[in-house]
Amino acid sequence: MKFPIIPYKKESIVLIIAVLLAMNYPIVVIALDSNFFGVFFSMVLFLTAGRRTTLKMSYPLIAMIIILEFISYRLHTKTLHFQALSLFICLIYYSFTRKFSFIAFICLFLFSSVFDQLFNYLTVEIKQELCYNVYLTLRNFIEIEKIEGVNFYINNSKISVDTACMGLSMFKTGLLIGAFLLTLEERKYQKFFSIIQILLFCLLLVVLNIISNYFRIITLILFNCTEENALHHTIGIICLLFYQILPMLLLIRFFKPGTKQIIENSISPKLLPVIITTGILFITSLEIKKEQTQNILENLNPKYNIHKGIWINEEVFKISTVEKLTYIKTPAHKPLICWTGNGYKIIESKKITRNNEEIWFVKIEKGDVRYFSYWWYECGNKKYTSLIEVLTIKLFYNKPVRLINETSRTEFNKKT
Repeated sequence: MKFPIIPYKKESIVLIIAVLLAMNYPIVVIALDSNFFGVFFSMVLFLTAGRRTTLKMSYPLIAMIIILEFISYRLHTKTLHFQALSLFICLIYYSFTRKFSFIAFICLFLFSSVFDQLFNYLTVEIKQELCYNVYLTLRNFIEIEKIEGVNFYINNSKISVDTACMGLSMFKTGLLIGAFLLTLEERKYQKFFSIIQILLFCLLLVVLNIISNYFRIITLILFNCTEENALHHTIGIICLLFYQILPMLLLIRFFKPGTKQIIENSISPKLLPVIITTGILFITSLEIKKEQTQNILENLNPKYNIHKGIWINEEVFKISTVEKLTYIKTPAHKPLICWTGNGYKIIESKKITRNNEEIWFVKIEKGDVRYFSYWWYECGNKKYTSLIEVLTIKLFYNKPVRLINETSRTEFNKKT
């Protein structure tokens, strides 16, 4: 759709972007604080390494923005709103140039706060699986008394694998180098990789990252160096070099770009997709600024004496008794992340059935003191173990959802 009555299209678009970013300044600052280099690199790559494509990319981009903004509007999810803003910039660039960089597009998602949160939610499960496979390997070469979650008992001593061994930074560094290599190959041959080639190379990067972390944990245990120090980081860099970067340099030789540049004499920008998404982004930006009332204590089970509790902040309520410590939170505050941030080590995490309901059971440790913790999501006094499930309920039915976490120095009995 053409708009000949608008004489300054590009200037108007730049103004729209500036206004949107200004409206969402706090969200943008928070999002860039942890992923500035990755997001900046992805956007620069998208703007400089894009290629002309005959694929109608406006439709999938608009669809993704609408989905992200619908969730953001209903749940006030700022990370998804920032992701929608990033996709909006991609949409505008594509509308005016017909250029699209699939490499940068993938990077934009993997360097986002959305991916960080997903990775953090899976951290404990990933760590336990890696540690168990390391145990299966090392027990054939050294004497390991036993493994308990992330604790290895070797020669009457305990070696714990901490959160730093999860390799999120290694994964992002490997991805960044992989994107750089793919871009160099495209510039070298003046041709482009197909979507299938890009996805296959990214899949190989994931496999290399798993292998790299696997051998890194083995090396750290053999050197008894699981705490962060100079040797710990040196081992990480060496594993990154030998198990990710060097294999990437070899694998890239088997990937040859074959798609030629599509040449168009003139391009008429379509502003209808831009107008539609601009309206959606403005509406969501205004909605997300509103105060959202946290009703996590609504219809709470009377067994929790809220008169003895205190508010830690607007999203966390604490009840402390002699027997146990109880936290009632918004669903975003997963206990495993909070414990790790407060210096606790996650020994074991698994689902159990208590009173015919499935909940999470976790062993944590700090200062050689072990604690036993149970947690679950709750909606209408029904317990859930899946964040996606409870957020879906809240998204479509607007029902209050909370997270309940009970912790004690002794294992709870089966009665609640």
